[in-house]
Amino acid sequence: MATQTSGGGDFINNLGKIYGFYAGGFLAFVVLLGILEQFGVPNRVLGYLFVFFTLAVYAIIGVLSRTAQVSEYYVAGRRVPAFYNGMATGADWMSAASFVGMAGTLFLLGYDGMAWVLGWTGGYVLVSVLVGPYLRKFGAYTVPDFMAYRFGGNFARFIAVLVLFSASFTYVTAQIYGTGIIASRFLGMSFELAVFVGLAGILLCSMLGGMRAVTWTQIAQYIVLIVAYLTPIIILSTKHYGIPIPQLTYGQAIAEITAREGQMVQAGLATAAALKPHIQPWFTYSPLNFFGIIFCMMVGTASLPHILMRYFTTPSVREARQSVAWSLFFIFLLYFSAPAYAAFSKLEVYSNIIGRDVTQLRPWLFTWGELGLIKICGQNAVNLDAAVAACKAIAGHPGVVRLQDFVINTDVIVLSTPEVAGLPYVISGLVAAGGLAAALSTADGLLLAIANALSHDVYYKMLDPNAPTVRRLLIARILLLVVAIGAATLASTKPGDILAMVGWAFSLAMAGNFPALVMGIWWKRATTTGAVAGMIAGFGLCIFYLVTTRYYPQAGVSYFGMKALTNPVTGAPLVDIAKTMADPKWLADVPASAANPLQSKIGWFGMNNILCGLLGMPLGFLVIYVVSLMGKAPSAEMQAFVDEIRKPRGRTVLQEKD
Repeated sequence: MATQTSGGGDFINNLGKIYGFYAGGFLAFVVLLGILEQFGVPNRVLGYLFVFFTLAVYAIIGVLSRTAQVSEYYVAGRRVPAFYNGMATGADWMSAASFVGMAGTLFLLGYDGMAWVLGWTGGYVLVSVLVGPYLRKFGAYTVPDFMAYRFGGNFARFIAVLVLFSASFTYVTAQIYGTGIIASRFLGMSFELAVFVGLAGILLCSMLGGMRAVTWTQIAQYIVLIVAYLTPIIILSTKHYGIPIPQLTYGQAIAEITAREGQMVQAGLATAAALKPHIQPWFTYSPLNFFGIIFCMMVGTASLPHILMRYFTTPSVREARQSVAWSLFFIFLLYFSAPAYAAFSKLEVYSNIIGRDVTQLRPWLFTWGELGLIKICGQNAVNLDAAVAACKAIAGHPGVVRLQDFVINTDVIVLSTPEVAGLPYVISGLVAAGGLAAALSTADGLLLAIANALSHDVYYKMLDPNAPTVRRLLIARILLLVVAIGAATLASTKPGDILAMVGWAFSLAMAGNFPALVMGIWWKRATTTGAVAGMIAGFGLCIFYLVTTRYYPQAGVSYFGMKALTNPVTGAPLVDIAKTMADPKWLADVPASAANPLQSKIGWFGMNNILCGLLGMPLGFLVIYVVSLMGKAPSAEMQAFVDEIRKPRGRTVLQEKD
């Protein structure tokens, strides 16, 4: 694994065989744990084996891929074939938000949750058409490298680093939060400690080998996460409908859900106010927010530095384009399955939990309840006695779990589905391993993007251009450790749900990066002053909108388009709107059936604060255009450079020294 120099060709040529053996070994490991479960090995032991075995494999790959070469550390030597780069990009992309949060959002929102799936999938079209291949032709190590070269100076580089850090740090905090949820559940430790256990796995993968280690690790992680995601729903599809292709059968599951929703209302197990019909559009999001999420996720995809970095690693511009197509294919495998996952999860919850006698709730539910992620009758379901007492305290409660009595965190839906459905515990462990792989793979890429920007763009390019290779890599590793500890510390405070944090990251990157990247590649007249002013204006407006709507909602906030938050039983106002929006923890007291965490902060024009990029990006384009026309056109050499990076053939423009 550590032979990317003279022997690198042999390793590259044998990638299929190497990862074929790895996939076979992983499946054999899962079968072995299934056999151990049948022999009575405790679930806690199986959970430890799943988590530590997969972490150990990733760590071994990271150690074997250690390097002291700058090009290997930053861009994996630009030797990664398109097929495998697509697989690594798929793992880098499918974070805890995709694996853990997306199906949970579809579970909660039904049709409205499709906005996330459509936006994230469509974003790769923009990457392929507008940005990715041209950055590869340029030949830099980082996105700020391109900004500095195209817009002539370190000030543009510094602004690009600021945008990169803000977006990536927000994103990586969400991933470490996801590792904390998984590790705390399956290792039986406190969430705060579990966050740092997950962090250790992240650092082992990325710290020694940089992009080279992260690339080969992410390919292994993709294999784990896609197997883990598909296995439960294939089993449930076969069990219910006799067809092991859930994408073809989840329509039948939706029909059963719709019928069950009507039955629950008739039986008094749900009120019309508490029920969100799974297939009804615009029930939670207004059309503005629905299509705004699609657009922001698309453009954000083409703006995120850790995704764009992946296309620096291919041998050629042609393979950069091919790897975008492979990326979309590997991502499609999971995204095409997410609606089916949500449908089967909801069907199992409606069948196995709603209507069940409170005294007969299953033990697995209380494991999540101890973490504050499942509530019964308004109280954390820490044990059976607490659940029974909470329901008895409600006047006239029938003694069975009603829809309005059951609140589950969206980040738990995927992880808990095997237990809800009564599948063997080994399937739960497999899903946990997949979620961990998704969170770790994205966290690796994000931490590397941050550390590389700080070490390469700030330290080497701005502070010490004569720094030797050894010192540059040492600084990169130290900064990676510092940033990782900072993100883990923030994640331990549970600052928000995973999908919301990821949404903020996309909008920040969209507002700060996208206008300058697109104008820098496609408009020769764009000037340094225009680009810097546009980045500051767009990013600044996005930050302003995000902060004011989240923490100062009384300052000129419009509630247009926001659905009333009412008690699903009495119909009375649930909470004071101003207090609700001012308190980041407001959802703790709001039934999941009455409100949506992704609709929690509404501002100007009724627009969710996740969509701050919708304000920042147009302003960025406008400012770049107007200010550029007011100044002197770029030099003939710079305009020739813009022409050159748009040519699919020819030499790499920027040749970095190692």
